[in-house]
Amino acid sequence: MRRLVLVLAFAVVPLALVFGMELIGRGSVAGTWSWMVTHPKLVLLNGMLQLCVLLVVYALLGTLFPAIGVVSAIMSLMTLINYFKTKLIGQPFFPWDLFLKKESMDIAPLIAGPAAMKRVGVLIAIVVALLLLRLVLPRFGMRLVPRLALGTLALVALYSFGVRSPWAAEALSRAGVYETTWDQQQNYADNGLALAFTLNVKNSVVPKPSGYGEESISTLAQSLNEQELQVLKQTSAVKEELNGRKPNVIFIMNEAFWDPTLLTNVSFSSDPLPTVHRLQQESTSGFLLSPQYGGGTSNVEYEVLTGQSMSFLPAGSVPYQQYITKPLPSLASFFKSLGYSSLGMHTYEGWFWNRQNVYKSLGFDSFKSQEQFVDPEYKGTFIADSEMSRSIVSAVEESEEPAFIYAVTMQNHGPYDTPRYAENTIQVQGNLTPAAKSTLETYTQGAYDADQSLQMLIDHFQQSDEPTLIVFFGDHLPMLGYDYDVYKQAGFIRSSDATQWSLDELKSMHQVPFVTWSNFNMPQQTVPILSDSFLGSFVLDALHLEKPAQFAFNSGLSATLPGLLSNLAVDSAGNLYPTAPESAQAPLEQYRQLQYDQLFGQQYVAKYYSEGDISKLAGELGY
Repeated sequence: MRRLVLVLAFAVVPLALVFGMELIGRGSVAGTWSWMVTHPKLVLLNGMLQLCVLLVVYALLGTLFPAIGVVSAIMSLMTLINYFKTKLIGQPFFPWDLFLKKESMDIAPLIAGPAAMKRVGVLIAIVVALLLLRLVLPRFGMRLVPRLALGTLALVALYSFGVRSPWAAEALSRAGVYETTWDQQQNYADNGLALAFTLNVKNSVVPKPSGYGEESISTLAQSLNEQELQVLKQTSAVKEELNGRKPNVIFIMNEAFWDPTLLTNVSFSSDPLPTVHRLQQESTSGFLLSPQYGGGTSNVEYEVLTGQSMSFLPAGSVPYQQYITKPLPSLASFFKSLGYSSLGMHTYEGWFWNRQNVYKSLGFDSFKSQEQFVDPEYKGTFIADSEMSRSIVSAVEESEEPAFIYAVTMQNHGPYDTPRYAENTIQVQGNLTPAAKSTLETYTQGAYDADQSLQMLIDHFQQSDEPTLIVFFGDHLPMLGYDYDVYKQAGFIRSSDATQWSLDELKSMHQVPFVTWSNFNMPQQTVPILSDSFLGSFVLDALHLEKPAQFAFNSGLSATLPGLLSNLAVDSAGNLYPTAPESAQAPLEQYRQLQYDQLFGQQYVAKYYSEGDISKLAGELGY
């Protein structure tokens, strides 16, 4: 009898867990059942993974119902994290999310609503009931040796699927598993949560590109040397204007900054972005293509500061947490080599996204985080953007050298569903629910404050004798409700399902404005689209500076392929592609190799590229 119960439990419970996990993610019994009926082999693979986890826990506990309770608790937690993460920022739960530590608590306020707590409560009740069954039912145990043998075999099977050993890879192939690595929402929808999560274990390791080696990198470096030499020979109005002076260069990455007037079916009682809209007419401006939506700020920093692309890394990965463990060339280290003081600033805690360690690897001289702000002004939950502007002014004034500053604000961080200001000075009109209207007004107030903080800096540096360039942009679009609710109500997108978006909609949901201002003459340019990873090379070109290897390469690539995401490419004519066109494949492979060399490889490029002579060459050219 006990053996029969064990066999039935090991057969039924894994499939029941698969059904429950997919039901929460898919939202309906009909949708879940349809997936299970049309993909029976995938259901069995998901069930087998659940069985392996159950056997491992059973081997450790030695009794059936507590083991089922523990596994149910683990899978429930995994399912809830996946559900809310997908609803909030359009990304599923990845294996590397386990290493985010305190960063994961940043979304806690977003999942405290009644509906969310109801789901959590139901799952907790089920788990507790399973654990309590131990008090009234037999142990349904197994002798130690066979139990441990089963647990060991299950652990080996889990490992094999995680690393995709030959037999596991063959099993996946026979089951018809197709992994959509560039669209992880679709990947999880197709393969099921447990299987897709397991497949991504191997994806956490970035493989060496085919053809990578010292010879390929040296050839690329030599061509970049020649390219930069030709560029530096050209005359430059900016060079003549500066006449040997080194301008302060200030990058301000404003949290979730976006232009809400782009929403099609709403209007505003007054212009929420008067400064930005004026600069769009007077100065160089355009739109940046962000790899993120609604969160993941550090990935945007990574692209801008290093010139590297998230497109060549696993979807959902976090380089600041996973990959940057040694010195990495960046804008900070470059400007430092030119005699600048390189300063990082962030109005939140220094540990967040591991910045306090990563900024050292990127070559910053110092990093001012929330802990170093003395009696700062707050607006709403976080330090005000105006406080950041005052801190930037102080840093420039206190620096004996010209300053490179990379400032990351925090005031307009989500969520926006609860009013955070004493008054929203800009009202929204349109066919929105009261909740959506409140959310949008709260966000818009923060965007207005960000705009005004930019004007504060302009007002100051207009009176300064020090040449100064300001680059102001957002990291990603704001998360305005579950399932892109405000965007859909306002007619900005047609569907709450990101997998159904057109390429134009995908571009719109990853496109943020950027503007520049300087107190010295610079040619005005309008930039239709530019990936975050190409912004650094764009600014260095505008200043007529020799560029580090990665930025030199990006300068050439962005002329033909200015927009690049893992699931979207934009060419110089504005054509959109789900993957890069064939004509771009060769330079993209060079891009991948150069990035791998600096992030994971032997850093051969430092040996063959003349970056060590930047200060000398820049001095000869008047910088």
